[in-house]
Amino acid sequence: MNKLAVSNLDLYYGENHALKDISINIPSRQVTALIGPSGCGKSTLLRTLNRMNDLVAGVKISGTVAFEGEDIYADIDVKQLRMRVGMVFQKPNPFPMSIYENIAFGLKAQGVKDKAVLDKVVEDSLRGAALWDEVKDRLNSPAFGLSGGQQQRLCIARAIAMEPEVILMDEPTSALDPIATHKIEELMDELRKKFTIVIVTHSMNQAKRISDRTAFFWMGELIEQGETHQVFNHPQDSRTRGYVSGEFG
Repeated sequence: MNKLAVSNLDLYYGENHALKDISINIPSRQVTALIGPSGCGKSTLLRTLNRMNDLVAGVKISGTVAFEGEDIYADIDVKQLRMRVGMVFQKPNPFPMSIYENIAFGLKAQGVKDKAVLDKVVEDSLRGAALWDEVKDRLNSPAFGLSGGQQQRLCIARAIAMEPEVILMDEPTSALDPIATHKIEELMDELRKKFTIVIVTHSMNQAKRISDRTAFFWMGELIEQGETHQVFNHPQDSRTRGYVSGEFG
């Protein structure tokens, strides 16, 4: 079952045609990796999936992006959409507040005041991000005191707290060391049991390790997509073969 379905999507930044007739299905409760060289449209596509591109001046979009069959570019509540389709950015971006308040922030903004409810969500979310055991004794400490890898897992926990259905990840491990990267990848493997995940990555090995499906982009075009083992082991397009083999990229 597809959670998201992109059909004939074109996106322009002013005169720059950044995405060209993109059609791709994102299956439910799988990890879909978007790969390709810098500037090929991976992150641009990711941001269309929860309308983050709305925040960029001069953007023009045509085509459809359907979330559970509903076109998200129709007349919908964008705030609600972004709660259901969360995002984790390349650089960890914890709020300048305590670990606890980072997780509780979104719920409090929705009017949740019951401390028992907040406590449970904070613990459940930190457990879901494999961070609870590391921070349970310092929940009131500043989030900036965490390591980079812990901060990124905190950001994932913050997204989980809003009970999204989809988590978008834009190169979530590019700023992390190998040990922290491994922990995030283990976490994604666990999260796929409950969430649909779309990840942009420049690491071919990471895409091979963690994704169920892979889509290869080149100069704003979607060149090839399919099951990850197929794209990497039996690519159909010469540009895909060159990129996944490291010949160019």
